[in-house]
Amino acid sequence: MGSCGAVGSVRARYLVFFQYLGTDFNGVAALRGNPRAVGVLNFLEEAAKRLNSVDPVRFTISSRTDAGVHALSNAAHLDIQRRPGQSPFSPEVVTKALNTHLKHPAIRVLKAFRVPNDFHARHAATSRTYLYRLATGCSWPNQLPVFEQNVCWALQTEYLDTAAMQEAAQHLLGTHDFSAFQSAGSPVTNTVRTLQRVSVSPGPASPFVLPQGSRRLQFWTLEFESQSFLYRQVRRMTAVLVAVGLGILAPTQVKVILESQDPLGPTS
Repeated sequence: MGSCGAVGSVRARYLVFFQYLGTDFNGVAALRGNPRAVGVLNFLEEAAKRLNSVDPVRFTISSRTDAGVHALSNAAHLDIQRRPGQSPFSPEVVTKALNTHLKHPAIRVLKAFRVPNDFHARHAATSRTYLYRLATGCSWPNQLPVFEQNVCWALQTEYLDTAAMQEAAQHLLGTHDFSAFQSAGSPVTNTVRTLQRVSVSPGPASPFVLPQGSRRLQFWTLEFESQSFLYRQVRRMTAVLVAVGLGILAPTQVKVILESQDPLGPTS
């Protein structure tokens, strides 16, 4: 590894995988200057101060997530520059130190790896997978068990036409201009993305539902995989597929929406 900063000091780059419940956060990115709005990285970077890097540690994330969104596993790279004569930390020490000094119980570092200094977490990502959980059989939203309320979308319906949703999802597969599925006003100029996989399937029964409720509540899983997504693309694709499942849209209308390239259309 090349030296930089203080003469004789060595900069080491690490890739870390971490997970979080996003309920308390305004997204994953660190937010500055607003004490009432914090991101997951605010806590990770605060914990990283205890590593005593010559230069402040900053996390470069592979994927942004919005307020309230959770991550089973997100990734970021960071640089730690120790003082002259000190060897780089092992990945195990980095993992343990970050977890020890994290001040929020909803964040956990899973694993760290030493990577080359030119490694970039976002540019090196080959795919990203987003998962939405749905629940049917909820007469009202607070009927969902409290342990599920922040990690599941409660639909006030007894029936979801998942076959129609799967048919509609086929129109989204492949390479398309997904302008209609990004938030209006997004500054992104290239709106072509390749959706490698989309699935609609029954989800496992929740361990938090009592036996009398398990006969009524059903859980469903939507998964989307791509190298990259537009801002709020997954959220809007989910909304459209749910509209198909509820009979509000026909499967063929998803193709019409996609080809319209209009972010102010029915997906808004």
